[in-house]
Amino acid sequence: MIKYLPFLLVLAVWIYAFIDCLNTPEKEVRKLPKVMWVIIVLLFGQVLIGPIAWFAVGRPRKTAYGSTKANERRWVAPDDNPDFLKSLREDEGSGSGGGQARKPDAEESLDRWEEEFRRNRKGKGDTGGPDDTPPPPSKS
Repeated sequence: MIKYLPFLLVLAVWIYAFIDCLNTPEKEVRKLPKVMWVIIVLLFGQVLIGPIAWFAVGRPRKTAYGSTKANERRWVAPDDNPDFLKSLREDEGSGSGGGQARKPDAEESLDRWEEEFRRNRKGKGDTGGPDDTPPPPSKS
């Protein structure tokens, strides 16, 4: 089994490079026409020269954000995004107090949940739990 491993690895890289070359749009292929890259990958695949050349030179490079074109929209952090900062300024102007308006709602929700918890606990005939039992007498 181990003696077949190098052959299987070369075959896997060869097939992957061939399929990747076929699936890459013509406009994104670098240095040579797509047809030439397919021929190079097929002819020199057994010695890995074709697939390595495809991965190193012909395949389109991806940016850090996964796009292959430089003009594609990139992700911008919220503090660098002018639209986001503008929406924050609009929110401050329309609301009174900003984040303080949310605090009473959160406190009211918490009070409601606590009250509901107490009602449910009393409704079940609260007979005391393990915290209510006295500790066993110590043997000294």
